[in-house]
Amino acid sequence: SLIKLKIISMELKLFFGTVRNHHSGKTVQALSYELFPELARSVLIEICEEAKEMGEFLKIAVLHSFGKLKVGEISAVIDVSSPHRDESFQACRYVIEQLKVRAPIWKKEHYEDGETEWVKGHTLCSYENL
Repeated sequence: SLIKLKIISMELKLFFGTVRNHHSGKTVQALSYELFPELARSVLIEICEEAKEMGEFLKIAVLHSFGKLKVGEISAVIDVSSPHRDESFQACRYVIEQLKVRAPIWKKEHYEDGETEWVKGHTLCSYENL
């Protein structure tokens, strides 16, 4: 969900990513996130710096959970503030989409039937050119 608050003359966008109860026709009970902390921090800083180029931003902050989370728990929070809402929305969207494909954060889904599956996302290397 996305929450919009007006603070003085600034636009603040908060994005909360939560664990869904379904994916690809399967009932999800939980997610497990694993990450490489130092590299994740570096990549998230890079993504935020790129997003700042989209407008006059005062602040972009990203928090991401790790470990096992139940359905409904918050997995990611993105905070973007700027003088204009369109820039805030665009930057927020850019950060979450880039995070999904570039950050070394891996997600495993735990299904109702007891099966688990790693969800396609970031890869540390490509095997196409080997």
